Amino acid sequence: MAGIAVIGAGMGAMATAARLAVAGHQVTVYERGATYGGAVGRHERDGFVFDTGPGLLHLPAVYRDLFVKTGKRPLEECAELVQVDPAVRHVLPDGRTVTLPGASHGGAAAVLDEAFGPGAGERWSAVLGRARDAWDATRRPLLEEPLLPDPRALGRDPYPALRGSGLLRRRPPTLAEVAARELGGDGLGGLLAERVRAYGIDPRTAPASAAVLPYMEQTFGSWYVRGGMRELATAVYERCLERRVGFVFGAEVREVLVREDRAAGLLLAGGGAVEADLVVCAVDPGPLRIPLGPGAAPGRPAGSARWYTLFAGLRGAREDGAAHRTMPAGPQPDRTVTVLRPDDPATRPDADHEAVTVHAVVTGGGPAPSAGELLDAAARAVPGLRERLLWHELRTPADIEAATGAAAGAVPAPSLAGAGGRLLHPSNTTAVPGLYLAGGWAHPGGGLAHAGMTGALVAGLIVEGAEFRGSR
Repeated sequence: MAGIAVIGAGMGAMATAARLAVAGHQVTVYERGATYGGAVGRHERDGFVFDTGPGLLHLPAVYRDLFVKTGKRPLEECAELVQVDPAVRHVLPDGRTVTLPGASHGGAAAVLDEAFGPGAGERWSAVLGRARDAWDATRRPLLEEPLLPDPRALGRDPYPALRGSGLLRRRPPTLAEVAARELGGDGLGGLLAERVRAYGIDPRTAPASAAVLPYMEQTFGSWYVRGGMRELATAVYERCLERRVGFVFGAEVREVLVREDRAAGLLLAGGGAVEADLVVCAVDPGPLRIPLGPGAAPGRPAGSARWYTLFAGLRGAREDGAAHRTMPAGPQPDRTVTVLRPDDPATRPDADHEAVTVHAVVTGGGPAPSAGELLDAAARAVPGLRERLLWHELRTPADIEAATGAAAGAVPAPSLAGAGGRLLHPSNTTAVPGLYLAGGWAHPGGGLAHAGMTGALVAGLIVEGAEFRGSR
């Protein structure tokens, strides 16, 4: 049994801690803040409740597996997951709406034919079919296995570009080029680009393999947790407590201690030292000056996206047929707005009010959105929003930094194959024996599902050793 210190109490950290505790290790989590969950937080005001981080879960199998492997009660007994259907409603620049069903390729194709004309659904399905090929080629090495010491194979884009498109002559195409050439410029391609930018990835510079993200959503569905996504964080935290994982809050880590060229513990901000046989860093390793392993991408993964969130308390009931997620297109080419309207009594004071969350992702150095601009965008998704508005609050990258400690409020994007490997994250092993990386800043990257996957990878590397290649 080893004494293991985990830095951070985010979702990847807790997923790692629970699995290591089940394996018989003594695990203690050190968190700079006052609570668990990292970016998966909660904001409450006047009886309204909002998620401060991601509002939907994709690939729920990651957390189902975590609960199966760490205890007797399955995830569904600890948190109520509801599949979102329709999956998303797009509002086009001309005001038309396109409502795509959840986890239905055929249903989506029929809707797109009606919105954009015959053949649109077939073109969309063909792009997602090629995205499926990229998913099949990279699922294991990109998501389910530790990063190979030489990950150059993942630097090549696995998306099979359409021959005759003119995109194979000089270089692999970007996602934006695929959207324009294979889907057309009548607005259909914009749907694909918007869905990718919502992950904090710029379609204009991202490889075509980014199409796996909307493919993943359409194939495996989008899921909401009753009470808000914070309930998922609470379920994972309580599972950690059941497995006797210790938590120390208000404990900022200043340095990873190294003795005889091996991780030996932590130095806390107050000057106290913590002895440990192994250390797992589940926060951004940059500020801690952790030497990365040989499989690390050169420098920080590309991702200059900035995230803004607006919380709005509304009078009046949510109308029948309202979509949980709406993406209203706007005039800014470097901005994607997502409006979340959960049909959940736990998020509002009573049936005569509604809680609305507006996320804006800005890529490519675009201007910061004002609260008024986000309210204007939300008004395209919420009937009578301005008249119903009681109050609103805007959360900026500076607020994210204050809450989570992430430099400049940065939010890690999922790892992607292609682009020469610049969208890969550092491997879960480091140049220091006994020191591992978990969470969104490590392979396979950010997002609830991806961060949760690091738990299985790091636990496998610690329990089985360097020969661990993922569960099959």
